[in-house]
Amino acid sequence: MVMRKTLLFSILALCVSGSVMAQKYSNEFLAIGVGARAQGMGTAVIASVDDVTAGVWNPAGLANLRPSDGLQIGAMHAEWFAGVSKFDYLSFTPSLNNGARLGLSLIRFGIDGIPNTLSLYNSDGTVNFDNVTEFSAADYAFILSYAKAFKVKKGRLLGGGNVKIIHRRIGPFANSWGFGLDAGLQYHRKAWSFGLVAKDVTTTFNAWSFDFTEEEKEVLALTNNEVPINSVEITNPRLILGVSRQFDFGKITLSPEANFIFTTDGQRNTLLSADPISMDLAAGAEAAYKDFLFLRAGVSQFQEISDFDGGTNMQVRPSLGVGFRVSSLMVDYAYTDLGTDESTYSHVISLRLALQPKSEED
Repeated sequence: MVMRKTLLFSILALCVSGSVMAQKYSNEFLAIGVGARAQGMGTAVIASVDDVTAGVWNPAGLANLRPSDGLQIGAMHAEWFAGVSKFDYLSFTPSLNNGARLGLSLIRFGIDGIPNTLSLYNSDGTVNFDNVTEFSAADYAFILSYAKAFKVKKGRLLGGGNVKIIHRRIGPFANSWGFGLDAGLQYHRKAWSFGLVAKDVTTTFNAWSFDFTEEEKEVLALTNNEVPINSVEITNPRLILGVSRQFDFGKITLSPEANFIFTTDGQRNTLLSADPISMDLAAGAEAAYKDFLFLRAGVSQFQEISDFDGGTNMQVRPSLGVGFRVSSLMVDYAYTDLGTDESTYSHVISLRLALQPKSEED
């Protein structure tokens, strides 16, 4: 509850400090990713993703689904920071007559029940807790995907793209609408898979508008906060390269993958840090037994963390996961970390359901 009480002015401070309008870390909630399989593998799935979650990771991966796979539905729920933040995801992908795939993904990442203390004090300076209301700060993404396989002499080449609509809202005070595009490729040959995805390839624009009453503006002024003005936030492109290989040991298959993530919004605390381009690494592996039981592990988010003695050390985000298939239902679980201490470890659960079309004999 104490954390929720401090969120109101923290969020408002973001609005007025200019960081909301800056290009760095813009729309970063989309980088969290979806699906417990991907989270368990350290988010290293760009080259191998072949299910409904590909609409978020690499739209080209949707073309791995055959028409006989029918309609596939995916869902996920996760809570970060001891349940303060909630992440929800729902998607589905139907097949088209030409063998292509459509996908629709819906994402919400939000904090609910934030106390609005702007009206805490009466005009005479007395405190009135009855004036305190609650609001939510939430980010929404609506992603429409299209993917198709292309004819090549050797291997399989898949291509896909996303159209994204972003909506972000901070209670009654601020909201924005944005639009962006993603493009992706996958190439599979024998046991090897390669992936390439360009996020926000044309840059993504979020137009922010703010709405404060005169009384709220007065409170902001008295607390040394500037009243924000309408403006545009820009999300710079992000490029991700991936490579994966499958090893077959009879009833067991092992699929390691590495992803190289290039950001273009300025120097970040990553594995290779530079301005304006920084590079980070995500690596993971999945072991499958009879395509029924799956064990996963991965690392990502390499960061240099300062010690109390003034030194630094490299820390990573570890993750573990497990999954099992029951007929057409896939259940995945991951245990992963968003930060640098134990309080940010979270449980992630996701489901994938395939609704196969009935044959003419049925």
